[in-house]
This record gives sequence, C-alpha cells and structure tokens, in this order.
Amino acid sequence: MTLTLDHSGLLASRSRRSVWRRVAAMLIAARGRRHLATLDDHLLRDIGLSRAEAEAETRRPVWDAPGYWYDARSGQC
Repeated sequence: MTLTLDHSGLLASRSRRSVWRRVAAMLIAARGRRHLATLDDHLLRDIGLSRAEAEAETRRPVWDAPGYWYDARSGQC
C-alpha cells in the first residue's frame, strides 16, 4: 500500500481516497436519479429517454454508478 501526505499533513492511503471517491460517485448518482424521477415526459423525450427507461434508472441501487465514471486504468473514480 502506498502512503502519501494529504493537504492537512495527515497520513492517508490511496485506498482511503478511492473509497471516498466511490462514495462521492454514489451520492452524485443518487442525486441525479432523484432528479430524473421528477422530470415530466416532455423533458425525458428531450434527453432521449422514455418514462420506462427513467423509472428503470431510478430503481438502480445507489452503489451502481456507471462504469464510465471510473478511470479504466486504475479502476478509480
């Protein structure tokens, strides 16, 4: 495990940063899904989604962030 100093001078590991990045991605996904659920059919059509697709997206678990949010080389957000 590689250890580095964070901005406050405390010892932090890369794995800890990775965990926080994933938590942040989960929160962003959850917020976006909640917002998606509030859109009417006209707005959903504007972004190329059907009501069924939007509802399916809002039912996804919070930890199910899209794969493209992660850096393909490191597996991190």
